[in-house]
Amino acid sequence: MVTVSLTGASKEDAATVFDVLRTAFPTDRPAGDTLHEQSGDHPVWTAEFEPTEERIPTGPTSLEGSVAATLQGGYVAVDRLCDALGGSFTVRERGSASGDQEKEVDLELRTKS
Repeated sequence: MVTVSLTGASKEDAATVFDVLRTAFPTDRPAGDTLHEQSGDHPVWTAEFEPTEERIPTGPTSLEGSVAATLQGGYVAVDRLCDALGGSFTVRERGSASGDQEKEVDLELRTKS
């Protein structure tokens, strides 16, 4: 299981990123689930995904702006989600932290040029 947290994103961009991941992998959110903004100056959108070995490839998808994404989970699972995101967006790794069983990766997502 990988937890995906999005910040710096509009509600529409967060929905776009989650739709891409929902197309590729099972999620804890039902299709058409409405995102709710948490109170505060910096909304955080969160969902969990169970990346499987086989996924449905996704193509380039547009975003209104850049989106900061933090992925946290097992090594292989996080790598699978990163690969899926790379099929739809330009992905730049901003940092990572590794532990015994899990890793956390901070990414910046943009529309592919």
